[in-house]
Amino acid sequence: MHRFDLIIGSSVVRKGQKVIITNPYDGMPVSEVTFGGAPEIEEVIRCADDAFAHIARTPSHERADILRRIADGIANCREELAEVIRDEAGKPIRLARAEVDRARSTFSIAANEVLRPEGDLIPLDSVPAGEGRIGLIKRFPIGPLLAITPFNFPLNLVAHKVAPAIAAGNSIVVKPSSQAPGAALMLSEITHNAGLPTGVLNVLPCFSQVSGEMVAHPGFKMLTFTGSPGVGWELKERAGKKRVTLELGGNAAALLEPDTDIDNALERLATSSFAYAGQVCISLQRIFVHEAIATRFIDRFVDYVTTRVACGNPSDPAVICGPMIDHTNADRIEQWVSEARQNGARLLCGGTRTGNLIMPTVLTDVDPVLRIASQEAFGPVVLIDVYRSFDEGLAKVNNSAFGLQTAVFTHNIERVLQAFRELEVGGIIHNDAPSFRVDSMPYGGVKDSGFGREGVRYAIEEMTEPRLLVLKES
Repeated sequence: MHRFDLIIGSSVVRKGQKVIITNPYDGMPVSEVTFGGAPEIEEVIRCADDAFAHIARTPSHERADILRRIADGIANCREELAEVIRDEAGKPIRLARAEVDRARSTFSIAANEVLRPEGDLIPLDSVPAGEGRIGLIKRFPIGPLLAITPFNFPLNLVAHKVAPAIAAGNSIVVKPSSQAPGAALMLSEITHNAGLPTGVLNVLPCFSQVSGEMVAHPGFKMLTFTGSPGVGWELKERAGKKRVTLELGGNAAALLEPDTDIDNALERLATSSFAYAGQVCISLQRIFVHEAIATRFIDRFVDYVTTRVACGNPSDPAVICGPMIDHTNADRIEQWVSEARQNGARLLCGGTRTGNLIMPTVLTDVDPVLRIASQEAFGPVVLIDVYRSFDEGLAKVNNSAFGLQTAVFTHNIERVLQAFRELEVGGIIHNDAPSFRVDSMPYGGVKDSGFGREGVRYAIEEMTEPRLLVLKES
């Protein structure tokens, strides 16, 4: 059993509710975590406000040094962090280790961004009134931030909010997933040991009612949320005048042209579809394949999925497809697959279930209005559809309420550029899966996938305010 106290500032909360976290794979208790309640809201906001005055004036080189030490601390705790992620979130251990490595990279990138030259010098004498004046623009931190993060990347999605917040000079309160708070709490301890001033980061596990009260509290200047669309849009309404960034997921697509290198695409597409049971915002949910290669691709893809995608116990280093996070979501996937089959869809493989474990499932002939196609599945299911022309394929991709990332497989650069112009998404990945992400790149979507961008440099921009100084020559 992992045991985690609740610490606000430098004080241990003694009266919080003890919550037992269970393993999604076998239901065994794995963590005991102290959750905060309404009494802790004012305390954590006061602490963040006091800390903001300190971190906002901390020199850039000191913040960079702290971020580097945090990265080193993550590396030193690699296996312990990976085990907590595996146990609480059900993430296969090989993927959990990769997440820890990415979190380390996120903090390292932030350390470099702190020292990046920033600001603009604007000549104002482009008009007569501006003669003898210059404009200086510099970005300033906006104040205490509230971050709400999901279960599926319980360390690196926290890092993507905490690292840029520190780099920008903001304090931050993190409300981690109630199912998987342990990694965020461990990160808080790592930041303390790295010399981060007390109160700059507070991690407050709590239930949704408490987090909703924090969202509405005027003490926070920004809400940065990653999670489901329904919750995200509701929280935006409660946020009032705060700045808001929402990363709300999607139903990512891949478009395969006739010149696709199928051998190169198989592993990438299968992994993107079924890694961590598809519980990734940019997990591949819809494959659109040109009719010229459809039969060949479908046969080979189904064979690859059934013979090469390891599914089972997250502790097995060979496994990439583990359990759904809970029975409710496993039930939902079963219902959506059953609904599709009742409406004419063909099951090509998978569909069976043991506990929270659902075998990798491939469907075709799916009506696009059904939930498994039109909503975010967030499960180990991928749909295959056939198109005749590139324009038709683009239209099928855009036939979605979401727009996060899309993959385009072709060696025709004109087609790639057409997709870049016409696809309604935040990012287009060429000749790789839509789940490709490097932690320095801008990341976010359009439509129901939210707005704003993560990726350290771009998150820093979201978390700062440009201020203009007009200097007059004497």
